[in-house]
Amino acid sequence: MLLPAYRAADPARTYCAFNGAWAYLSSLAFTLSLVYQIKEVGLSPLQLVLVGTTLEVACFLFEIPTGIVADLYSRRLSVIIGFVLIGAGLLLQGLVPTFLAVLAAQVLWGLGFTFTSGADQAWITDEVGEDKIGRIFVRSQQISLGFRIAGIVSAGAIGLVSLSLPLRLSGVGMMLTALALFVFMREQNFHPTPKAERETFRQMGETFKHGLAVARRRPVVRTLVLISLVSGLSSEVFDRLWSVKILSDFSFPDLLGTTDPAVWFAVFSLVGTLLALCGSLVVNKVSPERVNSLHPNGLLALLSLFQLGGVVGFALAGYLWLALAAMWVGSIAGTIAYPVESAWLNRNLDSKSRATVISMVSQANAIGQVAGGPPLGALAGSTSIRTALVASGLILSPIPLLYLRLRPAPRNVVPAAETVYSVSTRRRS
Repeated sequence: MLLPAYRAADPARTYCAFNGAWAYLSSLAFTLSLVYQIKEVGLSPLQLVLVGTTLEVACFLFEIPTGIVADLYSRRLSVIIGFVLIGAGLLLQGLVPTFLAVLAAQVLWGLGFTFTSGADQAWITDEVGEDKIGRIFVRSQQISLGFRIAGIVSAGAIGLVSLSLPLRLSGVGMMLTALALFVFMREQNFHPTPKAERETFRQMGETFKHGLAVARRRPVVRTLVLISLVSGLSSEVFDRLWSVKILSDFSFPDLLGTTDPAVWFAVFSLVGTLLALCGSLVVNKVSPERVNSLHPNGLLALLSLFQLGGVVGFALAGYLWLALAAMWVGSIAGTIAYPVESAWLNRNLDSKSRATVISMVSQANAIGQVAGGPPLGALAGSTSIRTALVASGLILSPIPLLYLRLRPAPRNVVPAAETVYSVSTRRRS
């Protein structure tokens, strides 16, 4: 299980490379996946929400166990398994266009995602050190945006042939990426529990309790978990129904002799990604000290306001390009915020439970999506999609205040969670 890489590569380059591959392949699969589910599988708005809820239930059930596996056994192995399972889920969805097959694909996809979630960030942080991780996250985000553009263009072109073909090609690509990681991805600074000393259930329990203590006692971690929960309550309906609003409320103008949704959805994604890339580059150029700040709560609060405005603006817009502009504003804000928040979270964690705590943050988001998706989906069915989307935007309103409440921790103070864990460890010994 802990086989070394055959030709070990530089960790920073490896991280940027597999995130670029992920960006390309996920864009290839997901640019038109909702159009595929609506047009070829024939899913209703409620079924679309249920598909998303199934995915989030899978993430909820598997997030913590797979995070603990990454902390106890191998983060490299966890990432490789994740890519294989994600590829299998995409292949199933593309090959069998039925509601039940799409649901089953979400379980595979969700399980695979939980193997990668947290493990990739924990792996690169251990390999390069906490002092370098912020710049690597930002650089990886920018590279990923470039590859995402290529994936979107590919999806639009291939989608003209078949809406299911991008999903199938992406599934194969994910599995080939797993093979490449098996060959090149090294893991030198992670030390799993020796097999002779390993007491699996006890070690898992201790790792989970330590991660929970960190999440409860460190203000930054605790707040980011809560923000992830609130964000999840809002995001499920928007992620699933924005395409329904576009397809049902607006007609597409002629572009290069076609009004095919495959072409237009690729254009929408392409423009949004280019704008997000430009926004990230501009912010990093104009204000790098804020992006790399040790306590970037003000920047994240401002970006969350733009995300809120983007959702509500999209819901209320009566014109196609006005709706898209609002959606792109929210997307740009989220793109800039992600690496800043990820680096902030990782700086407040220690290696022992880093993957587990990051998984807890992802699990909070999954809980929010499971709790918020079906009620808002039912609201869309009983009233209108616009009403449900406005409600999802208003749910985001506490997030800016949560960011602003955080204050920098005093220097030279040992975090409470770390102290409690150390004391309890000494007592047991």
